[in-house]
Amino acid sequence: MKQANKIVVSGMRPTGRLHLGHFHGVLENWLELQKLHTCYFFVADWHALTTEYQTPNNLFNFSQEMVLDWLALGLDPNQATLFIQSHIPEHAELHLLLAMLTPISWLERVPSYKELKMELKDKDLSTYGFLGYPLLQTADVAIYKADYVPVGQDQVAHLELAREVIRRFNFLYGQEILKECQPLLTKTQKLLGLDNRKMSKSYDNCIYLSDDAATIQKKMSVAITDPARVRRTDSGNPDVCNVFSYHKIYSPVQEVAEVDKECRRAGIGCMDCKKKVSHNIIKFLEPTWQKRAELQKDKHFVMDILEKGAKQARSYAQETLHEVNKAMKLG
Repeated sequence: MKQANKIVVSGMRPTGRLHLGHFHGVLENWLELQKLHTCYFFVADWHALTTEYQTPNNLFNFSQEMVLDWLALGLDPNQATLFIQSHIPEHAELHLLLAMLTPISWLERVPSYKELKMELKDKDLSTYGFLGYPLLQTADVAIYKADYVPVGQDQVAHLELAREVIRRFNFLYGQEILKECQPLLTKTQKLLGLDNRKMSKSYDNCIYLSDDAATIQKKMSVAITDPARVRRTDSGNPDVCNVFSYHKIYSPVQEVAEVDKECRRAGIGCMDCKKKVSHNIIKFLEPTWQKRAELQKDKHFVMDILEKGAKQARSYAQETLHEVNKAMKLG
């Protein structure tokens, strides 16, 4: 049963194909949240432009493909409102109004600002769009008066900024119009890339949701295992083996226990271990592949859902923006 009047807002940037890390880090939580709350899940295409502004030509296709993955995995447009961020201009208008009262120093102190500039130093990110990314996020959640925003630990600072800005707005205009949202620190299963680093397309270490069986088997065959296990006859340590972490997520409990035991006594080799987990990942993804293939038969299906979602979302957003403009004596 859904909790009355509790609103959850979250978005995902359309920057390429989705991988298993996206599923366990975000979508798995969304699937549960849509059953419990009033949810607004959006394609964050404006957010994608903060780093991809030089190559916007792929955004439309990436957006459609991403929503297909959402639906194939089980997001239900009858339970959650799905839409594209740029189809709701009220997000941008509220962002503009909040920018008028937000000190630049507040944006500069967000930890991820300098960290991402260093990480993405091959791109020119000396733009307001990149600096103001957290403020646009604030508008995204404030326009729907969100109660909760599901975030990882690295996004908590963004949400604290949002709460500060909303407090400042309500103080300046003497009304509790915008709601201070709370972080929803949901538990996620830890899943690193095949090279034992963060799963990321920039590292080329991902298993994508759209990879076929042969591709998954090939990718897993070169995945890093226990670095101390050099020969087949060496005993291994599953506790430090990245492939075993995949077993713990995708393999049946009995098989996980068997692999753990046999690895430690060199009763199973790394290649056999990889074949087993590949089989289980493929088995996990097969229903998604089948559903996606069915959805793709209707080329208008995704856009119809997004248009309907945009209509629902915009109706709420317009009400909030009307209250904001009235409080600011605008219009």
